Amino acid sequence: MNATILQHVRALLDAGEPTLAELARAAGMSASHLQRSFTEQFGLSPAEYLAQRKLGTLKAALRGGSDVSAALYDAGYGSPSRVYESGAARLGMTPARYRAGGAGTAIRWSIADTTLGMALVATTDRGICMVELGESEGELEAKLQAEFPHAQLQRVDAGRDAFLAPRVRAVAERLAGIAPAAATDDMQLDLVGTAFQKKVWDALMRIPPGQTRSYSGLAAQLGQPGSARAVAGACARNRVAVIVPCHRVIRGDGSPGGYRWGLPLKQRLLQRESVAIMPSAAAAATVASAG
Repeated sequence: MNATILQHVRALLDAGEPTLAELARAAGMSASHLQRSFTEQFGLSPAEYLAQRKLGTLKAALRGGSDVSAALYDAGYGSPSRVYESGAARLGMTPARYRAGGAGTAIRWSIADTTLGMALVATTDRGICMVELGESEGELEAKLQAEFPHAQLQRVDAGRDAFLAPRVRAVAERLAGIAPAAATDDMQLDLVGTAFQKKVWDALMRIPPGQTRSYSGLAAQLGQPGSARAVAGACARNRVAVIVPCHRVIRGDGSPGGYRWGLPLKQRLLQRESVAIMPSAAAAATVASAG
């Protein structure tokens, strides 16, 4: 499809809230063709693009000190209830709390000793919002405070906290290389990011242990072959070590690339996963030869 046409469709979305049918007529094609082509070009459907634009307008207005009601109206939500229908999950908090820099958001956290050293696990009532690795408790707490400067941070004894305990245990098992038997609420995440970042994080969680993808390869997989740097940026913004396995993304030449928690840990994780799958691969080969 002509990229100029898609840019025109994007401009229409930037200027207002046209329906998919209206966009299709303006582009001179079927709605399904437009939906597919727009998603391939920009990584978002027209509806997702519009939602992200409105959310970005709202966030900018709130951070700029605008009144909440005025910010909601200017962003095109029409009524306060609309932001909860289409934007609250991506804000990760109410508009008023976002305007205050996250003030009032309760985060409980604890530190556990794991096979990869000290790990801080922090949760909101929605799920795990941060897993940080470090050399000391002071270092880990400082990182948490820097990430959530205005939240209500409460350190708890994970062994005595019914909500936090299974989540700390689940994180420790994942850091030890123990894959969960099945998906559970204990691993539910509360990550706030752009639509593209969330697509990257979702794609990372689908990379099997022992395998890697290149930044450019992952960008192509997401339908945006020119966004390798943006993929790397999304990996850098990942706040949950190993749970969202950004260590499985490397450069196209096979070198490890960057890693939020340092290259030695990234290389250790990759080596551990490659060794872990070798016994199962050997067993499969033995069964095949015996057959």
